[in-house]
Amino acid sequence: MHLFDPYQLGPLSLPHRVVMAPMTRNRAVGTIPGPMNAEYYAQRASAALIITEGIQPSAMGQGYPKTPDLHTPEHVAGWARVTDAVHRNGGRIIAQLMHAGRISHPHTLPAGALPVGPSAVRPAGRIFTTNGLENFVTPRERTTAEVSGIVDEFAHAAEQAKEAEFDGIEIHAANGYLLDQFLQTGTNQRTDSYGGSAPARSRLLLQATATAVTVWGPGRVGVRVAPGGTFNDMRDDNPIETFGHVGAALNDHELAYIHVVETSQAERPRGMGDTGPTALLRSVYRGTIISAGEYTRDTAEAALAAGKADLIAFGRSFLANPDLPERLRRNITPNEPDPTTFYGGGAAGYTDYPTSADASVKTVLSRIP
Repeated sequence: MHLFDPYQLGPLSLPHRVVMAPMTRNRAVGTIPGPMNAEYYAQRASAALIITEGIQPSAMGQGYPKTPDLHTPEHVAGWARVTDAVHRNGGRIIAQLMHAGRISHPHTLPAGALPVGPSAVRPAGRIFTTNGLENFVTPRERTTAEVSGIVDEFAHAAEQAKEAEFDGIEIHAANGYLLDQFLQTGTNQRTDSYGGSAPARSRLLLQATATAVTVWGPGRVGVRVAPGGTFNDMRDDNPIETFGHVGAALNDHELAYIHVVETSQAERPRGMGDTGPTALLRSVYRGTIISAGEYTRDTAEAALAAGKADLIAFGRSFLANPDLPERLRRNITPNEPDPTTFYGGGAAGYTDYPTSADASVKTVLSRIP
């Protein structure tokens, strides 16, 4: 397998294997995607597959300011503008559904509500809110009766994504957000049917996944996981057992793929020993694997050649290079991303990164006397 071999992902025919990873950019108009968001994604339509930034399935799922939702007609209309722009440019786009859970703050949530989580365990550190950086608060534990409401929220958002004409959805169960909080022992201290053993802690994710597949049908739903992930103050007593169970159980759900976070930001996975996250999922899951983890052209090719993954997700390099597949294909030096413009702001550092064609034109013009 090579980076520029085509791939059949369920009903989607991908021209190559360079996937755009989900990246929070904090540029929604309130919680609704606007024209600038459509331009940003359309610029990157040469990706084999675009996975959007995390999209909240409900108002209570919001974690950060200016991140987009998908639960009202206005949200559907905003996202339909995005999907239309991507499709007109020949691309394919998946909606990543993400409930932030405890990674939120009353200043961000409706009527100053407390964030919710599987257990009342406060994250270490601070979070950015409309009032600036604030200390995390202790979340309110969802009752057993309330947990089914989370499944309903994901189901409704899945239906809304279909109405907005996405090509499928990805359920975000990684990076310390709500479904990941239910999976891992450091955040899930429940004693009901959603806590304790790995099968019990996996129950909510599997219910949300089953419901999403019912909405979308086989081959249109992906799941993102981060075995051993530490981002957002996460830990698990036995991530190999936990995520080995998750991967094996997901074989029963006719997914499009499992998307594995090989690294968690700058921190290496914890409790995995010599077993890499992608290798763990490959050993138990029989379907398509997307691996994300600061890949370069060479390391991506090596991972594919070794059969470690089927598709490779690129994050920050796609952020700074709208035409990343072409740059990788021709081994063109990439633009460097500007970290000061990652989160929030306007077009600068969002829609103004040049393509390699732009750079070539500027070079030619600079040589004209």
